[in-house]
Amino acid sequence: MKLEVEETVFALADAFTISRGSRTQARTVTVTLHDEAGHRGQGECVPYMRYGETVESVMATIKSLRDRLAAGMTREELQTVLQAGAARNALDCALWDLEAKRAGTPVWALAGLSSPPEPVVSAYTLSLDAPSAMHDKAVRHAHRPLLKLKLGGEGDEDIARLRAVRAGAPDARIIIDANEGWRLEDYRLLAPVMVALGVEMVEQPLPVDQDAALETLTRDLPVCADESCHDRSTLETLRGRYDMINIKLDKTGGLTEALALKRAAEALGFRVMVGCMVGSSLSMAPALLVAQGVDVVDLDAPLLLAEDRALPMQFDDAGIHPASPALWG
Repeated sequence: MKLEVEETVFALADAFTISRGSRTQARTVTVTLHDEAGHRGQGECVPYMRYGETVESVMATIKSLRDRLAAGMTREELQTVLQAGAARNALDCALWDLEAKRAGTPVWALAGLSSPPEPVVSAYTLSLDAPSAMHDKAVRHAHRPLLKLKLGGEGDEDIARLRAVRAGAPDARIIIDANEGWRLEDYRLLAPVMVALGVEMVEQPLPVDQDAALETLTRDLPVCADESCHDRSTLETLRGRYDMINIKLDKTGGLTEALALKRAAEALGFRVMVGCMVGSSLSMAPALLVAQGVDVVDLDAPLLLAEDRALPMQFDDAGIHPASPALWG
C-alpha cells in the first residue's frame, strides 16, 4: 500500500467554544491508502491537545508506519502497533475503506452488522457563550429535536445559560456537556435545575481525576463518561460512576475498537452515546455505523463547518444519512 497523509483544514461557521477554549477552524489529518490495483481507502482524524496530540505529532506517527503499510500491514496488526488515539483512527478507517473497495462490499457487511445503516437523529451543539447569545442560538435551532449545550462555567452562570436555552427552545430535548468544567459543588447546585428544566443527561461533569466522587454522589440524572472513556481498557473504572459512555473514534483509535467497545459496554449495562470531535463528513461516516441503535447520537460536526468534503453526508428531518460509498465505506 502507498500512504498519503496531509493536514486538511475546515473553517467553522461560527467560533466553537467549550470550557477549555475556542476555535474557528477544524484541523484534521487525512490518510489515503492506495493499492497496486488502483483502489483507494481514506480516513480522517482530529488530533486533540487534551490527550497530548497535535496535527504534527499525529502525522509523524502515521508516517512512521509507511514501511509497514507498504508491506501490507492489516487492521489487526495496527491494533497492536499503535495505542488508541487519533493516529490509529485515521489509519484504521482508511484500511476499512480500502478493504471495502477491494471486496466490492460495504463496510457494514464486512464488520458483521446485521443490516445496512439507517439515518439517525443527531444532537445539535450550542457552544459555550453568554446566556443571551445562547438564547438566540436556541431560538434559531428550536426546530431541532435534540440540543446539546456546552457548559462548564461557574454554577450560577450555567444556570442562567440553561434557563435561557430552555426559554428559547421550549420543546427541544436537551443534553449537557460540561467537558470536565465543573466542581462537585457545581454539579450539586446544577443537578436539580437540570432535572426541573427537563435535561436528559449530563456528559463528563467532573475532571477525569475527580470522577471517583460520582461513586457516592446521588446522580439525579444519567451521567455520561466522555474524557474518562477511551477504549475497552477504561470500562472497568467507570462502573458505579457513570450510567453511559460516549464512544468517539478518535478516542478508541478507530472503528475496529469502537465496535468492540460498544459490545462490551452494552454487556456491562452501560447506555451508549456516539459522539465526535469537530471534523468533516469523512470522520462521521464510520461513526454512523457505531451509532446504529444507541441511546444518544452526537455527530453534528459537519453542520458546524462553513465547508465540508466534496461529497458530504446529508442531514435532513430524518437525521444524518449514511455516506455515499464514494466518500467512505
